Amino acid sequence: MKSRPLYGTLTPKQGSSHFIVADGEGGDAVAALLNAAPDMKPLAHIVYIPGANGTDLTALLEGLGARVFHPAPSYASASQRIRKVLGDAHMGLQLYVAGTEGLIGQVQRDAIAAGLPHDALTTEQRGSKARRVQCVHCKGITENVTLDPFVCSHCGLNLFVRDHYSRRLAAFQGVCIDAEDPGEVPPSEERFK
Repeated sequence: MKSRPLYGTLTPKQGSSHFIVADGEGGDAVAALLNAAPDMKPLAHIVYIPGANGTDLTALLEGLGARVFHPAPSYASASQRIRKVLGDAHMGLQLYVAGTEGLIGQVQRDAIAAGLPHDALTTEQRGSKARRVQCVHCKGITENVTLDPFVCSHCGLNLFVRDHYSRRLAAFQGVCIDAEDPGEVPPSEERFK
């Protein structure tokens, strides 16, 4: 599907500064990046959010010796810092994101809003494949969706998770699965671990 995001591997790029955002297991990708290119460390600003599944690599990342290290409990609490760094960015800033699809999408959305092209990020998906899903009916967003179909946390509709991804919303789309035949919902399967 054309809208489906593709991810690579964090690889060092030449730049005057390096802004790195990661969550959960994405911390391992950051450690590998900075250990492979130690000259990046004095130019690096890291924002790290421990994983929803309990993965916390804060001590590992703090010990890497980046110029700035900022741990945060959630994307919501880190978003002001992320937007500020992106808004104040100068030529030569390199942007790296590692971790869950939800994190990558939200950083990409904020980077686009700050004027960076969507492909300006170097990304690596690590950890959970849980999806961030927007209900097309009530417009609410449900985080960490692993089941398909699932019940919208906002309006209670039974939603089928489409593979259509919106960069603007940083979310996949969820559509009512039983609109034609209310109550006829297939059993949920864990599709996005």
